[in-house]
Amino acid sequence: MNLKNRLLILLAAVLVLGGVALAATLHAAGRAAEKDRARPGGPRVGRGEVVLDAPGRSVFRNMAWGPHRDEIASVPAADPAGPRTSSGVRCLRFHAAGGTGICLQAVHGGLRDGYRAVVLDARLRELRRYDLAGVPTRARVSPSGRSVAWTVFVSGDSYAGTNFSTRTSVLDLDGWTLDRNLEDYRFFLDGRLRKAADINVWGVTFADDTHFYATVATGGRTHLVRGDRTDRTLRSLHSNVECPSLSPDGTRVAYKKRVEGAPDDAPWRLYVLDLRTLRETATAERRNIDDQVVWRDGHTLVYALPGDYGSDLWSVPADGSGSPRVTMPAALAPAFTG
Repeated sequence: MNLKNRLLILLAAVLVLGGVALAATLHAAGRAAEKDRARPGGPRVGRGEVVLDAPGRSVFRNMAWGPHRDEIASVPAADPAGPRTSSGVRCLRFHAAGGTGICLQAVHGGLRDGYRAVVLDARLRELRRYDLAGVPTRARVSPSGRSVAWTVFVSGDSYAGTNFSTRTSVLDLDGWTLDRNLEDYRFFLDGRLRKAADINVWGVTFADDTHFYATVATGGRTHLVRGDRTDRTLRSLHSNVECPSLSPDGTRVAYKKRVEGAPDDAPWRLYVLDLRTLRETATAERRNIDDQVVWRDGHTLVYALPGDYGSDLWSVPADGSGSPRVTMPAALAPAFTG
């Protein structure tokens, strides 16, 4: 093959590769533009003021396609299907209580994306921000609004398997004191101090500003622990508990539990544990739940399941009765104010 033919082949290859790259770029741009277009029949969303201390409101991450997707939005709790007011503040994970919000965000730019935790006041104004060591997965605020917690994956991206590592931090807003890694706390398993290299902590739920519950994993098992920020301890209470959520009266914990016979990639069912008797109750939700549920009140659990917009919010009674129902389509990470 002479030089001229080689050059022609090289030119043709360059043109083909350039065409493929252009097509991929246009496809990605089209997908991005599609996300900014509202779909017919979807939730109505408009820009407005969202506050975290208004009584009787549901605040959540809006998942509806359109210009307000991923923004924190609000509706009256009594009318979850009503028009949504969107704030302009985008979060991957979100929670609010006591007039404080915690927003875990993606930071785009440079050679790679990063993540940060942003503490918000009741008007969604930034108070402080903290760089995160990995991908956001859980966020919680204490009932008073004076403590916040977040969990990130520092390796892996799913709880379903065993090849992951987390980092969970707790922040005291009164003095802006940050416990960066709860793995530094002393962990007591069945009353005995346990030191292990494979310990992971995630899914904080607050009892008050000093005490909380969370999941600790070690040795291939998960445990519900009660944490104390004053003496920096984690003490096991019950096994096979993940992503706990404390009831408003502090007597029960809702959580996802691995059940025998379930698929490896969908192993969890939703249970409620009585903290006084350690009696478990299975809820009427029989599908796989990979979420840290929220208590709507003392009787109702709210959680996310995959939907047409990425995620819908469902509810089910906490006592095992009733049946699951959709409470809000195209929504994620709810909090209830007032």
